[in-house]
Amino acid sequence: MLTLSAEAAAALWLSIRIALIVTPAYALAAVLLVYALQFGLRHPGWLDALVTVPLVFPPVVIGFGLLWLLGRESPLGRALHQTGIDFIFTFPGLLLAAFIAGLPLAVKTLQTALQTQPRVWHEVALTLGRGPRNVYLTLHLPIALPALLGGLLLALARGIGEVGISLMLGGNILGRTETLSLAIFNTVTTGDYAQAAGLSALLGAFSLLLFAAVRFLQNKELAKHDVLHPG
Repeated sequence: MLTLSAEAAAALWLSIRIALIVTPAYALAAVLLVYALQFGLRHPGWLDALVTVPLVFPPVVIGFGLLWLLGRESPLGRALHQTGIDFIFTFPGLLLAAFIAGLPLAVKTLQTALQTQPRVWHEVALTLGRGPRNVYLTLHLPIALPALLGGLLLALARGIGEVGISLMLGGNILGRTETLSLAIFNTVTTGDYAQAAGLSALLGAFSLLLFAAVRFLQNKELAKHDVLHPG
């Protein structure tokens, strides 16, 4: 039976708190960004590139960029600090790290689902006097709901397993900004392989559970696609 140290238990609880807060943030941001990418912006290329950057840039590079941008030595960091907002070595910094790491998966999954929907549906709905926003919320989004949920699960798995950005922004402070992933790294570094194995098993089981849920939603989406596009 796995016995967690006080530090490991704190890291687990910290990761749970991050998951509870960041998941609805993924959902809201994905819905808004996909609307902007698909219907709201005339030239969405720059926004699409910005959303995609965390998928192609090394996390530690992104983390360093955010550290430089939000640190107290930068104009933005000083301004935020004066208003009581700090992202460096704090819980909000960990939230930001998880959000940035996972958001592209939620956005891209939903965006791909919308791109597979026939364009004629949108055009017919517009001719019936419904605005683009109304069509998106009442037609496109409900049909793509399984894809959105699958994207959220993928985003959550990516965000909870994030190390590079969290290390830069959070500082890996024991009991304060040490997430579950960082705790695994720390226990390996200190030679506590039994604790590292137990924490890895926890994180691995959580990831497998999310993977099974994503597969279920993908199968549901394929079944819906077969109904909407017979033959």
